[in-house]
Amino acid sequence: MTLSTELPRGQRTPPAPPRRGRFTLADPLGALAILSVVAVVALWVMNQGGPLSLTASDRATGSLGLLAGLLASDLMILQVLLLARIPWVERSWGHDLLTRRHRLIGFASFWLMTAHVILFAVERSTREPTAIPDALLRLFVTDSWMLFATVGTLLLIMVVVTSVRAARRRLRYESWHLLHLYSYAGIAATFPHTFTDGADFHETWTRVYWWCLYGFAFAATLLHRVALPAWRSLYHRLRVESVVTEAPGTVSVTLKGHRLDRMRTASGQFFVWRFLDGPGWSRGNPYTLSAAPTPDRLRITIKSAGDGSERAARLTPGTRALIEGPYGTLTARHRTHPGMLLMAAGIGITPMRALLEDAPYAPGEATLIYRYGEDEHAVFADELRAIAADRGVELILLPGPRRADTSWQAAGPLHRDGTSWPVAGPAHRMDASRPAAGPVQRADTSWQTAGPAHRTDASLQAAASAHRVGTSRQTAGPAHPTATPEQTTAPTHLDDDAQVLKNLVPDIAHRDIYVCGPPTWITAVRKAARAAGAHRDSVHTEEFAW
Repeated sequence: MTLSTELPRGQRTPPAPPRRGRFTLADPLGALAILSVVAVVALWVMNQGGPLSLTASDRATGSLGLLAGLLASDLMILQVLLLARIPWVERSWGHDLLTRRHRLIGFASFWLMTAHVILFAVERSTREPTAIPDALLRLFVTDSWMLFATVGTLLLIMVVVTSVRAARRRLRYESWHLLHLYSYAGIAATFPHTFTDGADFHETWTRVYWWCLYGFAFAATLLHRVALPAWRSLYHRLRVESVVTEAPGTVSVTLKGHRLDRMRTASGQFFVWRFLDGPGWSRGNPYTLSAAPTPDRLRITIKSAGDGSERAARLTPGTRALIEGPYGTLTARHRTHPGMLLMAAGIGITPMRALLEDAPYAPGEATLIYRYGEDEHAVFADELRAIAADRGVELILLPGPRRADTSWQAAGPLHRDGTSWPVAGPAHRMDASRPAAGPVQRADTSWQTAGPAHRTDASLQAAASAHRVGTSRQTAGPAHPTATPEQTTAPTHLDDDAQVLKNLVPDIAHRDIYVCGPPTWITAVRKAARAAGAHRDSVHTEEFAW
């Protein structure tokens, strides 16, 4: 039997999953954002004459500089609102999408602000060619509120520089987060000069427009990033109940609180946590729930990756916790199909473990594919097997390092824990005749295994034993059905990530797919899932990145 690398065309582009028809307040936000930009351009046209102002050589530079400044101010407000943590906005758009839009708008605002500064510097220098130093000194320092504007601009430049990916990779999360807070100070410092020196702010109705825009952004940020988290922290009174080591460098922290059900937290969501355990408590860290929330307890699992996460292992029972949240849309609320495929890498297993626990699905409707490095780093291995056995989940383990950056498969053998299926479950899921992954002769861009795939139908003990050894040796249970040479004669130069994923989950086009892990791994999974027939709206992701 030949393993084909071509998928049926009818399954490449399945119909879009049905969408909820309910209208939410977040639906018109995109249109309102565009409308605000149009309003700013209209203000410039009304006060400066629009394109006509560009025909006069003595006004063109200053007019363009003013337009760039107006647009930069508007976009700054929009990017603040995107991450003001407004609950109904977060639920409708998702934290990941809001973060990406915030980043895009932030860089656009930065370049417009840079153009604003340069154009006005050129305009002043052209107006006073014999006294350029004095002209620039007045522009950036001595004119009304211009020193504040200059300081604010420098703060914003610092924030943007540290937001570049190359810089973020060299910064700890805590340091980056602290530096990022200076953007609020930078925006506030640039605010006064617009009203005292900006020509487009002198009319009463334009002042009302800008005051309302700035006021709404300030109020939303103060309410949802300061007042609401403070109230929730005081009301729910969360304290550390226990700290348990799950794996080397990974601990689970269980917290007990008051009436936690009132937050309507869902499995798959995260909070920003601050533990009152000494100096440095003010720096918040985002951690996802690793167990289904209950009316009086929450559990998070933390992998050591910085100062904040390293401190988690030293937390003691009784330590108070301050929270922001819940945030995130990697929840069962967004499902459109009865079936689920959950895929996790490393510490990305945390939201998947919570989802498996309380998401609504029937036996045989959920599959978990879990990739990790070594056996000792397989977080929740026993808990996952217990949930799989109790609820009829197909559990597929991918131990070992990645095959390549462009693939999501591990270099080691694949293990299918057949015992996670109930006896009444679909027989074809455990059928040995199903095409298996083959030997190592694969392209480096493939996620195929370095050894034969293990489809274990033996007892849980036997599956665990075979998994640890990582070979195809037999256990006390039935033999491991492995691929034959005839099953793996596909061309080695083709990337068969999608085909093997299709083999593992034949009905992937009719499942919701939840993915969590490193960004490059998520990208590899998303590409493979789309090529295997899943619709893009059925793929739900939560990147472990900042």
